[in-house]
Amino acid sequence: MSVLQANCPSCAGTVEFKSGSTIVVICPFCRSVVARTDRALEDLGKVAEIVQTESPLKIGLRGKYLNNGFELTGRAQYKHEAGGVWDEWYATFSNGWVGWLAEAQGRFYMTFYQPQPGAQIPSYAALEVGAPVPLNLGSTAFVVAEKGMATAVAAEGEIPYQLVPNETNYFADLSGGGGAFGTIDYGTNPPFVFVGKQVSLQDIGLGDARPAERAAKTVSAARLGCPNCGGRLELRAPDAAERVTCPNCDSLLDVNKGSLRFLHSLKNLSSATPPYLLEIGKTGQFAGREPMQIIGAVTRSVNIEGTKYFWQEYLLYNPKIGFRWLVQSDNHWTFVEPVAPGDVVDSGLVGRGATAQYNGEGAAKGKSFKLFQHAIGIVEHVRGEFYWRVETGEKTQMSDFVNAPFMLSKEVSFGKSGSEINWSLGTYVPLKDVEKTFGVEALPQPWNVAPNQPFQHKDLYKYGFALLGLLILVSIVLFPFTSGGGTVKEQSFNLPPMANAQAAQIAFSEPFELKGNRNVEITASAPLSNSWMDVDVDLVNEQNSEVESVPINVEFYSGTDSDGAWSEGSKSNSAILSSVPAGKYTLRVEGSWGNWQQPQPVNVTVKQNAFRGVNFCCAFLLLAILPTLALLWNWTFESRRWSESMFAPVSSDSSDDDD
Repeated sequence: MSVLQANCPSCAGTVEFKSGSTIVVICPFCRSVVARTDRALEDLGKVAEIVQTESPLKIGLRGKYLNNGFELTGRAQYKHEAGGVWDEWYATFSNGWVGWLAEAQGRFYMTFYQPQPGAQIPSYAALEVGAPVPLNLGSTAFVVAEKGMATAVAAEGEIPYQLVPNETNYFADLSGGGGAFGTIDYGTNPPFVFVGKQVSLQDIGLGDARPAERAAKTVSAARLGCPNCGGRLELRAPDAAERVTCPNCDSLLDVNKGSLRFLHSLKNLSSATPPYLLEIGKTGQFAGREPMQIIGAVTRSVNIEGTKYFWQEYLLYNPKIGFRWLVQSDNHWTFVEPVAPGDVVDSGLVGRGATAQYNGEGAAKGKSFKLFQHAIGIVEHVRGEFYWRVETGEKTQMSDFVNAPFMLSKEVSFGKSGSEINWSLGTYVPLKDVEKTFGVEALPQPWNVAPNQPFQHKDLYKYGFALLGLLILVSIVLFPFTSGGGTVKEQSFNLPPMANAQAAQIAFSEPFELKGNRNVEITASAPLSNSWMDVDVDLVNEQNSEVESVPINVEFYSGTDSDGAWSEGSKSNSAILSSVPAGKYTLRVEGSWGNWQQPQPVNVTVKQNAFRGVNFCCAFLLLAILPTLALLWNWTFESRRWSESMFAPVSSDSSDDDD
């Protein structure tokens, strides 16, 4: 690879243009921005020194993306209008590609210039956060995640465009599904569009990269003094902190490259505001997650129908993964992680029936969430340090969607020149897990039901319904065996007229064999017409003369009236005996009937292995008690949950749509 060497027009030091796509290079001696033109080199001004961070990246690192090798040859550092800086690394690929590796809050995005031939790129003013972007960006649909203004404050190495120190430009960040990411840079005319995706260091072959050693003069190396009271304080995320509160005088301080500026004193927490329960500086590790340290805490509120509701948010930090949140509301706890706006499909409605679907990664993927509340959140009090310029009174438009144990939250903030939409995914954390993670005891018990608190006893009705299903399955399997015994005896009797209405007639059957361990069904049928017959049947064991008796009542009536023909009763009826010992038996039939002056024929049938539905029904009802009570419990639980919502749905199963 040929290298163009020249002298810096400011200090005459040697500068090198290693890549043909390089437009400017930062002089390593005087930090001048040296631009390459057709005729000579031009000094565009000086940039500030790079703010050293805990970034694992540095110029000269080599990686691989999509099977193509690259080298990091330049770095531009931008200041956000709301505070904070982010880095954009210039990646020169061996196949001629030119890429940008953006790094912000522990996340990395690899993007490439995307020409838009014939496309009308929307103006900055026409963009709306959360709305689709009308650009030709392939099959991926993008939404606007942020509109803002950035200032180029520092750089090093080679840059493939004409970077002007302290120049301010508008930009719009775009988000698509599956980690797709894009940026519209309005610093050029027409604007440049860059498209790519969020990546991990492993994705780009830099999984072993480690943070570089920082100079002793950086803010991380010293404790700082409060400009208001002189008290000592320590920054736990010095590279990212924009605001910090003094633990000695409760002042809100602005952080600027290691120097502190007093803003104002914070008001004390009011009696109506719940106290902070976790201390700044505590470190804990939830199961399956990286260890994180509490570096800040903020109290926020919403005003609903004249009543203020408060909650606390604890800012967690780990240099490897960036920032997370632990939210405490009504003494319930939720672990919150940022998600890409492009991974959320919002119905766009505000009110009952509004939904949002999460299409990102993890257990919540593909789930639909229902709107729980929509309000303006206000910052009431802050403690510790923060990665943005937080202010008391700061307002954010908030919407919470729930599908327990998850909560999908949208926050829309508005700055002087832009706006930003942030989506986050919260997962409910049991109180005992919070106590164990941070080594605290006796945290206050929660009250009511949290918006994303899961019903912990769903197994009761799941297992209950499983047992009912098993009962039905067993009954189906055993039905051929329990109902296949057939008729073992059938005999007709013609009983003579009774001497009087109380003198029953008796008859005996011929002997027959019964098998053991099987039930016995005895059926009596008679050709009745508007009459009745009572039949007492004795099953007599001929070996030991033991008797099993069953009464059988038969009655049948019919006629006509103004509504037509009618009938009631039946000409036959049955009774079932439980299993009897095997052996030879005789039936003793004793009958009495309404028309006792007339002879009465009756037919008696004996069957074994008769299907007895009463046993099944009793077992079914018994097994149904547990899941029925559990469902009632769940319904009550859901009713309590949605009683706190601004948009209660008509059904009570809102948190279990996809279980």
